[in-house]
Amino acid sequence: MTTVDRPAVLEIRDPADDRLVGSVKAATPDGVETAIATAKRRAPGWAATPAAERGVALKDAARSLRERAGELAVLIESETGKPRDEAEEGVLAGAGTLEQYAELGPVHRGRSLLGDPSATDLMVPEPRGVVVALTPWNDPVAVACGLLGAAVVTGNTVVHKPSERCPHTGAWLGNVLSEALPEGVLQTVQGDGSVGAELAAHADVDVVAHVGSTVAGRSIAASAAKTGAKALLENGGNDPLVVDAGVDPVWAAGQAATGAFANSGQICVSVERILVHQDVAEAFLTALVAEAGHRELAPLVDRRHREGVHAQVAEAIAQGADPLVGGVVPDGPGAFYPATVLTGCTSGMRILREETFGPVAPVTVVADFEQALGQAADGEYGLAATVLTSSMAHAQRAWRELPVGTVKINNVFGGAPGGAAHPRGASGSGYGYGPELLDEMTQTKVVHLAPPGP
Repeated sequence: MTTVDRPAVLEIRDPADDRLVGSVKAATPDGVETAIATAKRRAPGWAATPAAERGVALKDAARSLRERAGELAVLIESETGKPRDEAEEGVLAGAGTLEQYAELGPVHRGRSLLGDPSATDLMVPEPRGVVVALTPWNDPVAVACGLLGAAVVTGNTVVHKPSERCPHTGAWLGNVLSEALPEGVLQTVQGDGSVGAELAAHADVDVVAHVGSTVAGRSIAASAAKTGAKALLENGGNDPLVVDAGVDPVWAAGQAATGAFANSGQICVSVERILVHQDVAEAFLTALVAEAGHRELAPLVDRRHREGVHAQVAEAIAQGADPLVGGVVPDGPGAFYPATVLTGCTSGMRILREETFGPVAPVTVVADFEQALGQAADGEYGLAATVLTSSMAHAQRAWRELPVGTVKINNVFGGAPGGAAHPRGASGSGYGYGPELLDEMTQTKVVHLAPPGP
């Protein structure tokens, strides 16, 4: 296996004040090999464990996570800047996901087929084997619990690499979950993207599940094409928000601000670009600037990420965008960045074509709904979109025509539990959550059992 340069130690600083949180040793190439070999060796025994027992183990893991949610939230805040109460909500959401999969796993079933009455014909789900889970920093526990829970409860063994931006959180989570599982069923491997790439390219890996950037996702897809592993990818998004004529512009601005500024814009389905009808544009922008002005945001995850966010903003301003509020890197420690509203944004600007992943609301004024829908559908990403409209006809057109996995009408972060969507284009492929994730983590075998002849 080809080795790559990698940092030997991951050093993490608090994004609020730059203090040192701690350091974690990164995996060596030998460490990666050992983890994969252990997972492969343990896989047959875990696959043979009754599904009900696997479910009980996952329930025990969820119980431990709930009991220590506050403790973990403190750690998440120190590594990522996510406010402690929001971090704890994410931990509890992760525990809830484990509990759901603990119930769904044992009843995940195949089906019988109607063949010759003298024979038995079945479709049987089986675990795929070794799963590599590469998880992000912006919601590190909730996202990880989804992938880890679905993989483990269906009988797979897992090697988990948390983001290098929150290695302490990943280690803590791994320890809590592993206490409820047999040795080797779940292992945590630390490192940067080079370690993730090495895991994804390993010949003994059967599934690579990744939530993160499109660049990394494309690299993983290329590796999986060579090894034959299944790739589950939820990658970047450039999610549009359409504000139609006839809606309350103040209400619409509140929706836009929530979509663009929640978690400082560091959510996979954040509002990344806004298309507002000319009839409500002036009142909408006035209200949106007011929303941005009174929001106190947590810091971005680190200064390196802030540099990337500001580079897109500065480039847009240089190309003619008008910053109505924000758009300036503040003085002082930490990785803070203000809620920013830009107008005069045009289609050639990178801030409208790529994922910014920061608290930035770039606005384009459009002549009508037709133009808004066309621009919303334009681009390489296909994660999600939101449409604010009082027209049922426009709502119907939007959900049918927008080439994205999730369409939200009149609620930027709404949705019933249990839904699962396929991202499109550069945003990835496969179910990454919901009951359907159990299907992704298994493979189906057809069995035909006939009586002996003659």
